[in-house]
Amino acid sequence: FFTPTEAHLCVNVSTGRVSNYGRVEKVLIGGVLTMLTLSTICGNLLVVISVCFVKKLRQPSNYLIVSLAVADLSVALAVMPFVSITDLIGGQWIFGQFFCNVFIAMDVMCCTASIMTLCVISIDRYLGITNPLTYPVRQNGCCMAKMILSVWLLSASITLPPLFGWAQNVNDGRVCLISQDFGYTVYSTAVAFYIPMSVMLIMYYRIYRAAKLSAAKHTITGFPREGEEGAGAAPQECSTRVSRLLKTGEHHQRRRRKNQSIFKREQKAAATLGIVVGAFSFCWLPFFLVSTARPFVCGVECSCVPLWLERTLLWLGYANSLINPFIYAFFNRDLRTTYSNLLREWLLVIK
Repeated sequence: FFTPTEAHLCVNVSTGRVSNYGRVEKVLIGGVLTMLTLSTICGNLLVVISVCFVKKLRQPSNYLIVSLAVADLSVALAVMPFVSITDLIGGQWIFGQFFCNVFIAMDVMCCTASIMTLCVISIDRYLGITNPLTYPVRQNGCCMAKMILSVWLLSASITLPPLFGWAQNVNDGRVCLISQDFGYTVYSTAVAFYIPMSVMLIMYYRIYRAAKLSAAKHTITGFPREGEEGAGAAPQECSTRVSRLLKTGEHHQRRRRKNQSIFKREQKAAATLGIVVGAFSFCWLPFFLVSTARPFVCGVECSCVPLWLERTLLWLGYANSLINPFIYAFFNRDLRTTYSNLLREWLLVIK
């Protein structure tokens, strides 16, 4: 798990200089990064406000979404601004050694918490689909709070080692990057990305398979055909048989509605998780692949990776914090309605 200035370190070590931008380039890059940061803040703030202040949304099933929004909001507030400044001045770290450690800790913990929360959400969705009867009993506020606490503690477990002697962070007055210790790098990248991504893919496959099996079994059961019931029956038996047919029909209708509800829920869960996994992989996979392969391909100086590519892949990963709240709003009608109402009220206040 690497911080943004590592890309610049590779260039600095090999050339002994930092990259400089012209005025127009700084304005364009700064404008894009500022819009990305502000949009991430607004989107995730909407999620937190919606769930915290709208009674209908204050339910345990949404606690994980709030935790995800808090993690993504922390990335936007505590990480993105300093990355933007560092990028605009060519990669030189100007905030001092102490804050370098604080910055790396926040960067690693918040990004890992966001990724791990997405992983837990995928498990939660899978349990809700495969165990519809027992799941509501287990899905309570206390259980969700324990899951969220576990996510943040696991994220902190990646952050703390460099602060307590194992694998010291690198800061020489010009650059600030996380420790390059081989063992720590393997541990941090596996816990922060590769293991969560594997779990998310497995959960998506299982939900997709469950939805596919449900679609195959989803048939409409009707009334018995005329002649199968009541043929040759005595007149006094007609009322009894009609009553039984009506009860049977009501039972079939209830079962049909229940099956349709389960089928729609499975299809929706599969679609939602599929988009979440796809967006997550698209945003973070290129960055981690390059980061993992770079020491073996480029060597110690790792100057073979272009600086613009490093920066683009890093911000592509950060962009996942921007799109998460919009993905869940798209599939959650209550959340989408709350967004619309809040934005309408804010626009009226501004006018």
